[in-house]
Order: sequence, then C-alpha cells, then structure tokens
Amino acid sequence: MQSLVVPVDDDPDERTGSGSTGTANRAAKSGMFSALKNRNYRYFFIGQVVSNSGTWVQRIAQDWLVLSITGSAFAVGVTTAMQFLPMLLFGLFGGVLADRFPKRQLLIATQGAMGLLAVGLAALTLSGVIQVWHIYLFAFLLGLVTVVDNPTRQTFVVEMVGKKDLGNAVSLNAANFQTARLIGPAVAGGLMAAVGAGYAFAVNALSFGAVILGLLAMRASELHRTPRLPREKGQLKEGLRYVAGRPDLIWPIVLVGFIGTFGFNFATILSAFAYSVFHVGPGLYGLLNTAMAVGSLAGALVAARRSRPRLRLLVVAALVFGLLEAVSAVSPSYWIFAALLTLVGLFGMTTNTAANSLIQLRTDPAMRGRVMSLYMMVFAGGTPLGAPLVGWVTEQFGPRIGLLACGLVSAAAAAGIGLVLARIGNLRVQLDLHRGPEHQLITFVPRQAPKVVVAA
Repeated sequence: MQSLVVPVDDDPDERTGSGSTGTANRAAKSGMFSALKNRNYRYFFIGQVVSNSGTWVQRIAQDWLVLSITGSAFAVGVTTAMQFLPMLLFGLFGGVLADRFPKRQLLIATQGAMGLLAVGLAALTLSGVIQVWHIYLFAFLLGLVTVVDNPTRQTFVVEMVGKKDLGNAVSLNAANFQTARLIGPAVAGGLMAAVGAGYAFAVNALSFGAVILGLLAMRASELHRTPRLPREKGQLKEGLRYVAGRPDLIWPIVLVGFIGTFGFNFATILSAFAYSVFHVGPGLYGLLNTAMAVGSLAGALVAARRSRPRLRLLVVAALVFGLLEAVSAVSPSYWIFAALLTLVGLFGMTTNTAANSLIQLRTDPAMRGRVMSLYMMVFAGGTPLGAPLVGWVTEQFGPRIGLLACGLVSAAAAAGIGLVLARIGNLRVQLDLHRGPEHQLITFVPRQAPKVVVAA
C-alpha cells in the first residue's frame, strides 16, 4: 500500500536545504498590500471596512442593550450562543450552497438579509417595544444568514485575487476586521451615549450598503471563477470524505477547533480578570480589548507579507499563542497582563490567517466552499460549547485557572498535531540555535531512511 506523505510546507527546496535557492525562497515575501492591486478586491475591501465597523457597532450596542434589559451577564452569553449556534448546527450546508451558486450574487443576497435584520432590530428598539427574546431571535436569524455568508465570503476572495494573492488577501481581510474592531466600539459608545442603541443598529443597517455597492461595481470579466457544483445528492458527504482523506486539511481544522473552542474565549475571561483580579473599571477593561486588537492588527499585517503560509508556521504560531495565554494567566500586574495580551493577539491572528490561507490553497476549487464551511463550523461553532465550559471553570476556580487551562489546552493541541503531521510526512523536528537570516529556530527535515545491508 502506498503511504501518504503530507508536505509540511510548499517548498521542497527548503525541506532539503538545497543551497541558496532554499534561502531565497525562505526570504520571498509578497508586498503587504499586493492584493489591493486587484480592482474588484479594492471595492470589496473598502466595503468591508465600513460593514465590519458597523458590525462591531451593533455587537457592542446589542450586548449593552441585553445587559440593560436583564441585568444579567448570563443573558449576554446566551445572545452570543444564539448567534453562533446555527453555524454549529447547519454550517456544512452553507458550504454546499457556496459551491453551488454564483458567489457574488449569493453575497449580495446575504448582505442584504443582514441589513434587513439590523433594520428590524433598530425599529423594535426605537419604538420602545424591544424585549430580550426579540434580541435572541434576531441573533439566531443573523446566525442562520451567516451560515451561508461566511463560507461564500471566504471562498469568494480567491475569485477576486486568484491563488497568487490569496494569502495576502486573507491577511488583509483580518487586518480589515481588526481595524474595525478599533473603530466600531468607539462609534457605538458615542451613539449609545448620544441617541441610544436603536440608532446604533440603524447605522449597522446602512453599513451593509457599502458592501453591496462594491459587489455591484465589480467587473465580472476580471473574476477568477471557480466551477459551480451541479445539484446532486450526497454532496455534503462527498465534502466530508474529501477532508477525511486529506491529513494536511483535517489536522489543521482539528487544531483550529481546539483554538476556537478554548483559546479564543476572551469575552468570558477578560471581563473576569478586569473585575475580580485587577479590580479595574470599564475604561481599563476596554483597554484590554484594545491591546488585543492592536496585537491582532499587527499580526494580520505581518502575515500579509507572506505569500505562502506553511503548516509549520501554523503549528508554531498556535503553540506560542497557547504558551503566551498560559503565561498571561499568572501576570502579577494589570499592565504586564495588557502587554502580554498584545502578543497573544498577534500570534492568535497569525494562527487564524495561516490556517485560513493554507486550507483554501490546498483545497480543490470545486470543494472549497464545503471545506471552508467545515472550517468555519469547527472554528466558530465551538463557541457555544467552549464558552459555557470556560465560564464554569472561571467561576469555580478563578480567572487565572480558567485562562491557564485555555492556554495549556491550545499549546498541547498544537504540539500534538505538529508531531502527528511530522510523522505522517516522515519528517522530524530540528532546532537551529544559530543566528542569521539563513537559520530558522524550528524546521522540519526528512528522516534518514535506514540503511539496508545486503549480505554477500
């Protein structure tokens, strides 16, 4: 039986260390904003800046509204769970639709639906009849639309920029989202203080118009279209079988599942640290979120310079991310904790962008929607499962133990999956403590085949 060998990166010269070629390939980087040379992607990117900012405005206003109605932090958690639950339940079906229908038209429909949901929430709030069950319902409906929107938006990127600039575009998308994470909460705070949460929802509704206009303005002739999937039975199972037969896809998805379920539970952890560990008010609590957003933005921009992310980058970034979380758990002061969160954000974003780019680049175009829906289901769908568990651990044993557990689980998952991938690829880990651009701390090199002695 032929053994399956999984490449740890896309550069065989680097694995064999073949002289200057390997060194040149290691140094090869794309321009930080190279994907923006594509006209269609520029329109999409500008629209996303506006829309992502609106999304953060609504997210902050929604949580504050739930808290003001109920006085319960648990109710805020339920709202978050309701929004992510559809991804856990129906995420794979969204990938089938993304593969089956034209992606640009599908995105126009999903973005329009999200805008209408924001209009409905704004109308209920401004009329004064809003109740918490209305917010739960709208969060669930938004999650249903996201089931289709997420894999479609992820896989449409390659149609706008092609495979050459895909890694850069994924990183720029992440930078876009983190920039909005800095803008949106500030806008939300000003709107809620001045005119109330209802107008914040209305602003979000308007923001979807920017994306729709950008999609309508694109030149269809410049899209790198992928083949559409004909309507047939068994397409969902076909996608699962495809991933199951590809260790270089399934193991990164498993790693992302651990990171998403345990490592990215900052909404639960940070509020507990601010309130019961460092005893600071809402202003310094907001600064913790800002510190993480700054690190995430830096991570996205650094990742944008790499045209070809590799499995070893994903594994190492996830390992460092988990270890930094564990170290942050024992921070003796607020300011050391905030500084470490910046590094946590940087390596967390590096993990996220590397996984996204790797999986898209290694997936057959006809399967990309289904594979990315599985990726998003595992990454985002773990939130309704992980958040209550992490919340319980934090409540029972304290925030430090909660964050320490999240970090150690993430680091252990990265180390274990890294060893599995190395074993499948018949590779071993090599540490290089020498300095210089031609040396890298951690590399994967082929195992030496055993010598066969033939008796005379």
